[in-house]
Amino acid sequence: MGIGTEINMKKAFKLYQKAADLGNIRAQCNLINLYLDGDGTEKDYNKAFELAKKSAEDHSDGMNLLGYCYNNGIGTNIDKKKAFELFQEAAKLECCDAQYNLALMYEDGEGIKQNIDQAIYWYKKSANQGFQSAQNKLKYLGHNN
Repeated sequence: MGIGTEINMKKAFKLYQKAADLGNIRAQCNLINLYLDGDGTEKDYNKAFELAKKSAEDHSDGMNLLGYCYNNGIGTNIDKKKAFELFQEAAKLECCDAQYNLALMYEDGEGIKQNIDQAIYWYKKSANQGFQSAQNKLKYLGHNN
């Protein structure tokens, strides 16, 4: 954003809204993040959650964002089991963010029995796609990807 022009998050929000209304899943995911962060609009966790439910129907990034909402109680009650299921489904579809989030749940034993081997497996899958946080976790845990 802001390439060749000044950054204008309010305008970006409006354009993402238009594209999302036309069914663009990537725009829906970007809107979710804007609602979560309050960038270009007021923070609105309920709208973020509703958009995440819609985008999760067709897109692994949407599944990951919906899992994030359930994992953190954003616009809904915390449901670690549902978060785990969504992260797992999106991770299998090669969503590197979901692979990382799934690994975190395995590492911490949240929503699932702790399993460091599974955590490392999913950190490696995410890291191999270039996800920096997963690469950092592997270094911290003493593993090279």
